[in-house]
Amino acid sequence: MPEVSRFYGIVVHIFYSDHAPPHAKYAGGEILVSIRDMAVIEGRLSPRALGLVMEWAALHQAELLEAWNRAQRQESPGKIAPLN
Repeated sequence: MPEVSRFYGIVVHIFYSDHAPPHAKYAGGEILVSIRDMAVIEGRLSPRALGLVMEWAALHQAELLEAWNRAQRQESPGKIAPLN
């Protein structure tokens, strides 16, 4: 499960050959986020962590889609800059 970004203790992974969207994990929580509409599909994070993840995802939506497409082709998804 390649890590594409890490910030404030949050780790974002994109899974190869997975039909689900990227995962964001933080302090034992986990969410599935739809890249196309920036909606949480499943899971829970603290309100603060969720806000950070969604802010980051919105800033990097195009890069996330590119990384997802690479992963679906069994290529490295690469890295995406963290939230500063």
